Amino acid sequence: MGAFEIQGGKKLNGEITPQGAKNEALQVINAVLLTKEKVIINNIPDIIDVNKLINLLETLGVKIEKLKKGSYSFQADNIDVDFLTTDEFKLKGGSLRGSIMIVGPLLSRFGKGYIPKPGGDKIGRRRVDTHFIGFEKLGAQFDFDSNTNFYKAYAKRLKGTYMLLDEASVTGTANIIMAASLAEGKTTIYNAACEPYIQQLCKMLNSMGGNITGIGSNMIEINGVESLHGCEHTILPDMIEIGSFIGLAAMTQSELTIKNVSYDNLGVIPNTFKRLGIKLERKGDDIFIPSQESYEIESFIDGSIMTIADAPWPGFTPDLLSIIIVVATQARGSVLIHQKMFESRLFFVDKLIDMGAQIILCDPHRATVIGMDRKTPLKGITMTSPDIRAGVSLLIAALSAKGKSTVLNIEQIDRGYENIEDRLRKLGADIKRID
Repeated sequence: MGAFEIQGGKKLNGEITPQGAKNEALQVINAVLLTKEKVIINNIPDIIDVNKLINLLETLGVKIEKLKKGSYSFQADNIDVDFLTTDEFKLKGGSLRGSIMIVGPLLSRFGKGYIPKPGGDKIGRRRVDTHFIGFEKLGAQFDFDSNTNFYKAYAKRLKGTYMLLDEASVTGTANIIMAASLAEGKTTIYNAACEPYIQQLCKMLNSMGGNITGIGSNMIEINGVESLHGCEHTILPDMIEIGSFIGLAAMTQSELTIKNVSYDNLGVIPNTFKRLGIKLERKGDDIFIPSQESYEIESFIDGSIMTIADAPWPGFTPDLLSIIIVVATQARGSVLIHQKMFESRLFFVDKLIDMGAQIILCDPHRATVIGMDRKTPLKGITMTSPDIRAGVSLLIAALSAKGKSTVLNIEQIDRGYENIEDRLRKLGADIKRID
């Protein structure tokens, strides 16, 4: 098991460019299964989860060529559908939650799609009902084998329909959109997720000959087509990494410039950090964060404590709430964090408390952070990363802490952040990877 050893308390300085968006990559790479023609995708992040998916598609029969760093061509003209029943597929598909999004394209194009119970972060229940209810509404037959933990869907040809999703699931919406793109007739998805990842997927499918409208809204209409052709697509910069770097700058009192952030696709992320008192400035398509000795959390107009909660887009993404918690530990003032979507995602705060943070875990979904205004710095400890986002939050806490910290189980961080220690060292961080 790998670990990061960090000497904290150093101010950083310089420029950093975010990687391609992990969540978008997991969607658009699966979309190559919808056509037999070549698809080129640029700005693919070199991270464990994405590399696992690329390897999974290759074992399915997709021809894959790395053109240059971050750019690949995919051609799904000879798919081995029988591979879906093998033990190798069960092993590879079960290790990655994003693998569930192969089902929609395979079901739509080949009439069947299987997937073992997906893996991923241990952050509480993450049901897949929305995916398969959507497939059933399109006319598919669904079967779950509780003995093998395999989900299966079958259909001769899907038929367009109207559906109201029970939750605005991002991966569920993506899966249903891909399935409906080759269905017969029009499909309307109401209460659809509308994150930039979904918008990018729809734009890519339209560039392949699809017919999707309502992009960016929570009502998406897909007019099915007979076939899709190849295209070239470029993935957006990762908004979660951008938010992580904003938090890093604030905690380490650093002057950083985050390059090429696609600012117009960041939604409320910049303003949410501003509510914590963090100064940041848009410069073209970059974000400049000056060094700050202190920052003060805003209160509501009536003077009540600030509450920051996650919500479906265009609300604040749940993937950044752990960063917000860490940043708030050294702010002036207090904030209530409400994590609505996952019941286990706040449990990493015990490590922050061990570092000296003042946090009250109210219940599995809420935590109150009493900022220490830098009067008492966090202290270095040994801790374990429970998931991708909490892992990076602990890494940021360690970089700001006094003394040495060791972060264990960094394979979780590698799942979502590309070559993070080298990029941080270029900013002046004292971090090394150890066994």
